[in-house]
Amino acid sequence: MSATLPLPQHEAALPGARRDIAPPLLVPILMLAMLPLVGSFPTWVTLSVAGLAMGMMIFIMASGLTLVFGLMSVLNFGHGAFVSVGAFAATMVLLPMRGWLEVDSLLLNLGVLGLAVLLAMLVTGLLGWAFERIIIMPVYGQHLKQILITMGGMIVAEQLIHVIWGAETIPLPLPTALRGAILFQDAAIEKYRLVAVVVGLVVFAVMFLVLNRTRIGLLIRAGVENGEMVEALGYRIRRLFVAVFAAGSALAGLGGVMWGLYKETLNAAMGGELMVMIFIVVIIGGLGSVGGCFIAALLTALVANYAGFLAPKVALVSNIILMIAILLWRPAGLYSRIGR
Repeated sequence: MSATLPLPQHEAALPGARRDIAPPLLVPILMLAMLPLVGSFPTWVTLSVAGLAMGMMIFIMASGLTLVFGLMSVLNFGHGAFVSVGAFAATMVLLPMRGWLEVDSLLLNLGVLGLAVLLAMLVTGLLGWAFERIIIMPVYGQHLKQILITMGGMIVAEQLIHVIWGAETIPLPLPTALRGAILFQDAAIEKYRLVAVVVGLVVFAVMFLVLNRTRIGLLIRAGVENGEMVEALGYRIRRLFVAVFAAGSALAGLGGVMWGLYKETLNAAMGGELMVMIFIVVIIGGLGSVGGCFIAALLTALVANYAGFLAPKVALVSNIILMIAILLWRPAGLYSRIGR
């Protein structure tokens, strides 16, 4: 009778990583908890879809910032400048082609919007590359200087917007095919909000696949965990810094276009006004975590929408209350990817 020998250590099965499912459950739990408080199912559907759409737009703007901090440890308080520049750059397509947007054709309207988005992302991506090379690179590892110099960069960008596009507020009406709402069991769901939800899901899916299914994503995630070790293995991780920063800036430009259409007006200070909400989302999600940023953006927008309906005065501080509650539960955020 032969004894069974233990497997060599290198052949032994490795324990599977535990998946933390608590944070993703917060969104459906919050939505279901609000249903009896709202009282009306159609109103609840309208508020929920509006909150999801708003959350998707916030996620698009915040995801680049959390990825940049996770990989590069850069506190970029000038991130809002890319939001504003992206929105204003889109007007170089949207305003001259306004006649095409007034035609009741979904395909034609989406084609013009797609062209505007591509231009906005190209402009903000190039601006992000220059911003990193000129302003960020000299202050790597110096967080206080990063805060001061990037805030200064945002102020300069706002003034340049005044010089190029003027100081007046620019109206940005929705395309004809995206105006109005779809009725679903007496619930009015705006068409543009549905488009925002779809775009946000596509952006999240692309980022998830790139970060988890490609070699570049592997290097980025490894750089987030331990950049020095990746460089010691022979990979030039710092070459990814500029590309990641430019990609994050381009995402901010995309978010700026969507937010401008959401508000239907543009002003140079719109990016700066959004920075408080963007940083709240990044903190709640966990510094460096794209998945945490996605969940945090949805939670923040849903809480703001529900609070605005149930208790308008509380809505002004709802995001702060949410952040305090999450940090009391998890001081590092929902999914923290870094240990500093």
